[in-house]
Amino acid sequence: MSNKIAMKVPLVEMDGDEMTRVIWKMIKDILLTPYIDLKTEYYDLGLEKRDETEDRITVEAAEAIKKYGVGVKCATITPNAERVKEYNLKKMWKSPNGTIRAILDGTVFRAPILVKSIKPFVRTWEKPIIIARHAYGDVYKDVEYRVTKPGKVELVFTSDDGEVSRQTVHEFAGEGVVLGMHNLDKSIKSFARACFTYALDQKTDVWFATKDTISKVYDHTFKDIFQEIYENEFKDKFEEAGIDYFYTLIDDAVARVIRSKGGMLWACKNYDGDVMSDMVATAFGSLAMMTSVLVSPEGYYEYEAAHGTVQRHYYKHLKGEETSTNSIATLFAWTGALKKRGEIDGLNDLVEFAQKLEDASLRTIDEGVMTKDLALLSDIADKKVVNTEEFLLAIKERLEESL
Repeated sequence: MSNKIAMKVPLVEMDGDEMTRVIWKMIKDILLTPYIDLKTEYYDLGLEKRDETEDRITVEAAEAIKKYGVGVKCATITPNAERVKEYNLKKMWKSPNGTIRAILDGTVFRAPILVKSIKPFVRTWEKPIIIARHAYGDVYKDVEYRVTKPGKVELVFTSDDGEVSRQTVHEFAGEGVVLGMHNLDKSIKSFARACFTYALDQKTDVWFATKDTISKVYDHTFKDIFQEIYENEFKDKFEEAGIDYFYTLIDDAVARVIRSKGGMLWACKNYDGDVMSDMVATAFGSLAMMTSVLVSPEGYYEYEAAHGTVQRHYYKHLKGEETSTNSIATLFAWTGALKKRGEIDGLNDLVEFAQKLEDASLRTIDEGVMTKDLALLSDIADKKVVNTEEFLLAIKERLEESL
């Protein structure tokens, strides 16, 4: 293609680990750089580079998103003890997603990517369920301590004017573990506003759930802030749009969601959202069939694949064996970021290209060409199972037709 689509402002590009890193390069080589004069500011968030820079590179990438407004991120490893050994790491580095979300604040919106031939496992679900996940605080900004001998753990607050408040967390008779976590009213307010604004845009009900009956201060604060912002800022707009806001306990919400027809925005605290988005994605078909975007109150956007680095396939790939890895979520992270970059910069051709690439991807699956994971779920009779690269080449064929 002689005339490549021009970009004005770069995307912040964050590379990742293992099989998703391999796919990342394939997507760029096969589906992006032949058509777009791709401008990116590149950050390698692969585990080796994070270790080498003492994780400074992750912070730099987040700061770059603040500078340019839109980022796109590959899946990354959050190391556990085994990974520390495997990669000979200096320490057990924190989740890059957690670090980026803490810097940008905001809300993660996750929605299933639906194709006609894959029916949800929950037979009542007819419409997509959007998970809105608070992207700040809780266990992702925690302080943890391993208690090794008898003693008392206290929660101490010292105000700037010198006032001290202390509460006993627990008097330990022996070994144990303790966790301290926090959140901010400012962040919870921006979470609530993001959810209500997004729901108005999508014309969908909002469900919010915490465990305020047990956590009478921490979770109750979330509940109160949501209610206050809804009443004061959104109630009239919701009534006008014919949509509702509904609060319930998290366990009740799970039961109700399973029995529902879908079609709501389900707002969750940080860790709840992590768990529930995996459940929703899998029940709709596959973790590799989900979009994920972090929207910050300042209007920064970070698009990512909401699944892991596909370690098992990567080890096969290293042995030279063929893999059939689903690249849809990673591809839709790119198309989401390109669409948003195009919208912000007034580049209609970039927006149109990204939309055509998404359409070509879904058409490929609907026409029976798919990776192994989707073939196990699809009810198309005559399926062609292809490998990782063949799948992207099949999408390219259909993209060429639409261009």
